Amino acid sequence: MSDKRAKLFGTDGVRGEANVHPMTAEMALALGQAIAFVFRGQGGRDAHRILIGKDTRLSGYMFEDALAAGITSMGVDVIQVGPMPTPALSYLTTDMRCDAGVMISASHNQYRDNGIKFFGQDGFKLADAIEERIEGLVGSDELRGGLASSDRLGAARRIDDAAARYVVNLKNGFPIDYSLNDFRVVLDCANGAAYKVGPIVLWELGAEVHSMGIEPNGRNINDGCGSLFPEKLAEQVKEVRADVGIALDGDADRVVLVDENGRVLDGDMLLALCARDMKSRGILRGDGVVATVMSNLALERNLDQQGLHLRRTQVGDRYVVEAMREHGYNLGGEQSGHLIFLDHSRTGDGLKSALQVLSVMARTGQKLSELTADYEKFPQALLGVRVAEKKPIESLPTMQSAIADAEAQLGDRGRVLIRYSGTERLARVMVEGESEENVQTIAQQLADELVRALEA
Repeated sequence: MSDKRAKLFGTDGVRGEANVHPMTAEMALALGQAIAFVFRGQGGRDAHRILIGKDTRLSGYMFEDALAAGITSMGVDVIQVGPMPTPALSYLTTDMRCDAGVMISASHNQYRDNGIKFFGQDGFKLADAIEERIEGLVGSDELRGGLASSDRLGAARRIDDAAARYVVNLKNGFPIDYSLNDFRVVLDCANGAAYKVGPIVLWELGAEVHSMGIEPNGRNINDGCGSLFPEKLAEQVKEVRADVGIALDGDADRVVLVDENGRVLDGDMLLALCARDMKSRGILRGDGVVATVMSNLALERNLDQQGLHLRRTQVGDRYVVEAMREHGYNLGGEQSGHLIFLDHSRTGDGLKSALQVLSVMARTGQKLSELTADYEKFPQALLGVRVAEKKPIESLPTMQSAIADAEAQLGDRGRVLIRYSGTERLARVMVEGESEENVQTIAQQLADELVRALEA
C-alpha cells in the first residue's frame, strides 16, 4: 500500500473533518471525476450512471453537488437519492442498474466529519485495487485529459421514490408468515439517514413504534443518541414497556439492540443469537461465523459450545465480507453492530439485522432476554490513545515487552490487542479477561506505555 493511499483512503473510503483536506469540495469533485473515468471504461455500454446518496450531515450538500459536478464533467450521468442509509445505497446501486454508487457519510462520527465511500455495480464495496486506481487518478494528467466535450456532458436527476424501493426490500427479507403486530418497539435513528425509512418499515410490518432521533438538523447526527449512546433508548424501552429497542448509527449500517429489561446487546451477542437460529434451520453456511479481531472472546466460546467456529479478520466490515465470500459463510459482522447476512445484503444493514432478530422472536415466541440468556461477555477494556505518528507497534521494543507481560498475566482466559484506527489518528488498546478491575488496570498500563514508546 502506497504512502499516498494511506493518507487518502482508510478502511472505509475517504474520511475526515469537513472542509479540511482530504474532505474538501475540490477533493470530492476530483474523486467524482476519477470514479466516473474508471467506470465509464467498463461494462461495454455507451451510457453510464452513478448513484449518489448521503446521510443528514450539513456538509453533505456540499459534497453531493461537488461529486455530481465531477461525475457529469466526465460524461457520466448521476442519480441523486438524498438522505439514505448506506445499505440502501448498496441495494439501489444494483437495483437501478448503476455502474457504481457513492455514499457520503462518516457513519458514527460527529457531524463535523464526513466521508466518501464507493460501491460497485454488484453492491459490494470496491476492492482495494480499484480504490488505488481511483486515488492514482486524482489530480493526474490522465484525468484532466479525460474530460467530456461540451456536447457529451452527463446529466443529473433526483429520484424521489428510492426510499420506498428500499422499504420494500427490507420487508421482503422478513418472513411472510409472521408480522410484528404484537410488538412494541422503540427505535433510535440517531438523527441520521434512516430517520424516515426506519419508522415506516417497522410500522408497515405491524409494530407499535416509538421513535427517537428522527429530527435531523444537519448538526445533531449521532449527538448523544444512536448505537454509540444507547442509554436513553434503554430508559425509554423500560418506560414504555417495549419488547425491544433498536439503535442505529448515522448511516444505519450498524445496530445495537436493547432487550425488554434494558440490557444492551452488541453485535457479538446478536451474531451468537442469529448463528444458533440459522444453524437450527439448516441455513448457516461455513459451519461458523466471520468476525474481527475486536470481537469479544465470549463470542468464540459461545459458538464453540454450539459446535461452530469463529473466523477472525482485521477490523473493517469490508474485510469481514471479503472473508465470507472467499470461504463460503453467510453470517458475519463486528462487535460494533455491523452485521452482514449475505443471503439478504452486500454490506452491514442495521434495519435488516434488527428485522432478522425480530423474526427469531416472532418465530420462537421468546423474549430477547431469553434468547441471549446464555451469553456472558468477558470484561473488556477499550482505550483510545491520540497519536501524532502511527509507528508500527512491532517496532517498539518496550511496547512489545509490556504486551508480553500483559498476556502472561491473562493466560488463556484473556486477550490483548493494540491497533491503529483506520479513520482517525488514534491507537486502540483492547484488553479482555475474567476480572473487570484487572483488564482496566492492564489496559491503562499499556496505554501509558504506548504514549511513552511513541514519544521516545
